[in-house]
Amino acid sequence: MSEAANKARICVVDDDSAVRDALKTILEDSGYEVAALGSSEEFLDSLNGGQEPACILSDVRMPEMSGLELLKTLSTRRMKSPIILITGFADVPMAVEAMKAGAADFIEKPFTADRIKSAVVAALDRSASGDGPEAADRVHQRLSALTERELEIMTLLVTGHSNKSAARELSISPRTVEVHRARVMQKMEARNLAELVRMSVLINR
Repeated sequence: MSEAANKARICVVDDDSAVRDALKTILEDSGYEVAALGSSEEFLDSLNGGQEPACILSDVRMPEMSGLELLKTLSTRRMKSPIILITGFADVPMAVEAMKAGAADFIEKPFTADRIKSAVVAALDRSASGDGPEAADRVHQRLSALTERELEIMTLLVTGHSNKSAARELSISPRTVEVHRARVMQKMEARNLAELVRMSVLINR
């Protein structure tokens, strides 16, 4: 982790105090300064006159304003802080919507400490370097390695299809979709669906 990352201030937004405390502990153990807040509204209030956090981790399902609504609100304010969304009730369309709305990552519960740490490091690194032409070029190079069928599978995945619905769309078996999906993830160097959607958004801006 870089020296700059160690000094970063992270905001955790979650209405579940146990999850909030767990995330705070994980991040503080990694050297971050952490502010833990119980709602989107409390977080927005904390911004008045304050400095933007380096990164935000927010639960998706919260009373009043959800994490996804918070993401979209901050986007309209042109905040540059990367936002990582966390949920215990994930589905493919939700993940796709979150990433297209600008989420830096989308993490399902139960999460591991390593998953949280790696997501924050990656979000901070991208925030510092930006997704410039070089990043888009790398994605295009990886795309060129996909077969026609793999490209069809990727297109369906990043538009919200599950393995089963992709199989129905292409008139193939779900198992065949799984095999192609694994190859897509490997060739695109994507660790999860969230990263794959990010790549798609990057090259379609």
